[in-house]
Amino acid sequence: MKPWIGHLAILLCSNVWADDPKTAKSPPAPTSFDLPALDAYIAGQVKEKEFIGLSVGVLREGKPVFAKGYGRASIPDGNAVDTNTRFAIGSVTKQFICGCILLLAEEGKLSVNDKVAKWYPDLTRAQDITLYDLMSHTSGYPDYYPLDFVDRRLAKPIEPDKLIHEYATGKLDFEPGSRWSYSNTGYIILGRIVEKVAGEALDKFLQRRIFEPLHMDHTLFEPTERGAGFARGYTSFALSPPEPAIPEAAGWCHAAGGIFSTPGDLLKWDNALMNGTVLKPDSLRLMTSPRVLSTGKVRDYGCGLLLSRRDSQRLLAHGGAVSGFLTRNVMLPDLKSAVVLVTNSDVVDEEPILRAIISLLLSKEGGPEVSVPKIQGKPAKEAAQDMLRQLAAGDVDRSKLAAEYNLYLTDEKIRGAKERLQPLGEPTKIEVERTAERGGMEVARVRFTFKNAVLSASMYRTPDGIIQQFFINKD
Repeated sequence: MKPWIGHLAILLCSNVWADDPKTAKSPPAPTSFDLPALDAYIAGQVKEKEFIGLSVGVLREGKPVFAKGYGRASIPDGNAVDTNTRFAIGSVTKQFICGCILLLAEEGKLSVNDKVAKWYPDLTRAQDITLYDLMSHTSGYPDYYPLDFVDRRLAKPIEPDKLIHEYATGKLDFEPGSRWSYSNTGYIILGRIVEKVAGEALDKFLQRRIFEPLHMDHTLFEPTERGAGFARGYTSFALSPPEPAIPEAAGWCHAAGGIFSTPGDLLKWDNALMNGTVLKPDSLRLMTSPRVLSTGKVRDYGCGLLLSRRDSQRLLAHGGAVSGFLTRNVMLPDLKSAVVLVTNSDVVDEEPILRAIISLLLSKEGGPEVSVPKIQGKPAKEAAQDMLRQLAAGDVDRSKLAAEYNLYLTDEKIRGAKERLQPLGEPTKIEVERTAERGGMEVARVRFTFKNAVLSASMYRTPDGIIQQFFINKD
């Protein structure tokens, strides 16, 4: 098929859902910028990997060229995902919060070098920690949400100031500015500072200064009503059928991940950010520059954006994950191009689709280096294999599990996991695909190949070797 060229747009809003997704096989990813072939590939991935719903948007050379919804916004009513369906975008929210801080800085109402003590003098080391430290995840404040499930804390509503007091008045994880470690806590503080300085609620500020000027008509901050037009989030455990995900209670996402949006709206933000129409050059430069630590090391993270290069081209990216939802936003600023994926299942693997689209915009991919903490006990491969065997046997050693995961891992969940995993037998191949650091933990992605199935596991362990979570799903 002849590749599509130029700036011709394709806006395909029809629903795609397989009657029998288990038997569907995805066509190969296109090797040229052929949008119908890309559509067929994505539709095949949705069927083969059993997505609930997915929405995709692509910007090429400053023009939106692809926007389409696939699958279902919710299972019971079967409503189709279209390009206006709102999804929770999780931590992609953070780049908007940084934008708010920088807008206020441009007006002289604050400085990114201001100390946190100016607004929260009672927080730990508040006289030493700057807004820039919070924006670049180098403050040392512990992350209140380092796992991927809603535990007992997150199931109860909380006021942002109470959250800040609970997680930013104790011991720091490290000396401010000396290390990088992802911290949602810092962004809750930033959001409240925006409110204090602007003299209005964060949703009002975002709407007035960003959403309305950019015509992001389907974007909302912490909407209280999430009925028609919103996707419902889903999850699964150890190959179980999809079930509605328990959402975080009010107050927990806030400035760290409280926005609902669409790929089309996020591409408007991406385009405006890359074009310099949202922020002044100095602000954009700070937001997209790596953080230099006090040790002299450089961390490939700016302000709400992960920084990398592919084929000498810059990539600005961030993912988002809240209960039941995943989002990916990747910008190629020198090419004025971007891709956004949003899905209403927190266990699907959207990475192949993302890579396929980026490969059409850019020929080579790579990745940032990660610093993984040293873990006591078995290597990740063996620890994951042990956990898989225990679930398959229905006999889990709970002494090796953290308290919250123990509560999450009910006897009913273990029985269900045994029924689904035991028939697979022993894996013929086990691979640790990648490891990373999150909240001071080792995060390992492990791939298990069986005779008739391929599964991937996400395992979080603290340095003492305790498993904080272990999720396994179809690869």
